[in-house]
Amino acid sequence: MTLLDAGEYIGALPEKEHDTPEWRAAMEALLLVVKRGGPALFARIRITRPLNQYYVPELNPKGKEPYWGRRKLKRDQ
Repeated sequence: MTLLDAGEYIGALPEKEHDTPEWRAAMEALLLVVKRGGPALFARIRITRPLNQYYVPELNPKGKEPYWGRRKLKRDQ
């Protein structure tokens, strides 16, 4: 995705969503990069935050198992 693509995407948003604080911050960061040569990473971060604002990761209560399995204690043998 280029900076032009990001600007066109933000411009095509509905007015209600376009005026949210998250998208306003993304537009400011994009303009900072384009006009003043700021770091492009700032614009990328500010654009991905509102894109992923409704993403909720699935909760895994068990957690990640290590590849070697659980360690067995001597008292449990």
